[in-house]
Amino acid sequence: IAIELTGQGALGQGHADGGGRQMAYTFEQFCKDANAALRADPGPGGKDTIRRNLEALLKNEEFVNSVCGPDAEFGTHQIYRDPDFDFVVLAHVNKDARKSPPHNHGTSWAIYGQATEYTDMSEYRRVDGKSGAGDAELEHVKTYRLTPGHAGLYDVGAIHAIDYPAGARFVRVTGTDLETVERLKFDTAHGKAEVIQSVGVN
Repeated sequence: IAIELTGQGALGQGHADGGGRQMAYTFEQFCKDANAALRADPGPGGKDTIRRNLEALLKNEEFVNSVCGPDAEFGTHQIYRDPDFDFVVLAHVNKDARKSPPHNHGTSWAIYGQATEYTDMSEYRRVDGKSGAGDAELEHVKTYRLTPGHAGLYDVGAIHAIDYPAGARFVRVTGTDLETVERLKFDTAHGKAEVIQSVGVN
């Protein structure tokens, strides 16, 4: 998938054309604003700005159709990588339903923006006082549904599980390429945390 980076806009908003009409918030502006948000605040505040801006981007039907529409190729496609902060924007075009075990993103963070169908998100808290692989005990915190146009932030260390139906598609922003960081998945039935070895949508 190739994205043409064109257009301008204020933070998280579309912009008016010469006739005063409001134009859609563009992917190019989203990427620029995400860079600016992390430059101003690399902590939770900057990431939440990116989350809100992703929701604004998901209102751009042309963008959504181009990366997650009916004609989009199945699979996970990297559509942007920031040269300064190394955050990555991915389009997830899922064919089949999937339910993941609880997992984290290691030293990275992730923001999920729903494009089609829905994703049920479950958040957990680790209560055994440990942080690595081995024996692990989780406590379920909450479960909620992301619907089209809504985005959720999962900061460094956050543990969550995803459950989506066939045809669910979303745009995800991660702090870096997750394949380069050690992440954990949790077997709640056996009380174990294991290092994620394989490539997957987590």
